[in-house]
Amino acid sequence: MTEQKTRFAKIERNTNETKISVELNLDGDGKAEVHTGVPFMDHMLDLFIKHGLFDGKILADGDTHIDDHHTTEDIGIVLGQVIREALGDKKSIKRYGNAFVPMDDALAQVVIDCSNRPHLEYRVEPILKEKVGTFDTELVHEFLWKFALEARMNVHVIVPYGQNTHHIIEAIFKALARAIDDAVQIDPRVKGVPSTKGLLT
Repeated sequence: MTEQKTRFAKIERNTNETKISVELNLDGDGKAEVHTGVPFMDHMLDLFIKHGLFDGKILADGDTHIDDHHTTEDIGIVLGQVIREALGDKKSIKRYGNAFVPMDDALAQVVIDCSNRPHLEYRVEPILKEKVGTFDTELVHEFLWKFALEARMNVHVIVPYGQNTHHIIEAIFKALARAIDDAVQIDPRVKGVPSTKGLLT
């Protein structure tokens, strides 16, 4: 049997607004080190790594004295790039992933296609409170859109109900992680890339 190579990538992105470093092993067991300067994102990204069963380190130093926008957006950009690079040629992956995650009153579903056709469909029916602690909740959409764009993934986020804003967002991040983990699994029945086009890159 051929040993599967490690699907790992590391990317650093430095601008006048942020310095971001992300490394991720898609075939880990949930080890996380996250320090972003945005406490709520630390919590969400820690959940993301653990529930995706990745091993990852996400470090950020941004202009959070202004607000959390640039840091949150740029983490989404780099995390998407890292996952895309770690996936490599996408040979033998399942390609599609789907996960439902309940969090007390909230239910989130995330459906993924590693298609190289980036799109975010964000159908969150409950009205989120503007803030969770000091975090602007509108940044969840910004993070997800930039992540989908840079990961070159089709990402559908569906939340039919929920009352507590923290619970809703937490369910989204957990479901995102589990859907990605589902989509990137190697299926030995798949020969080459799972596309009639013969290309997913």
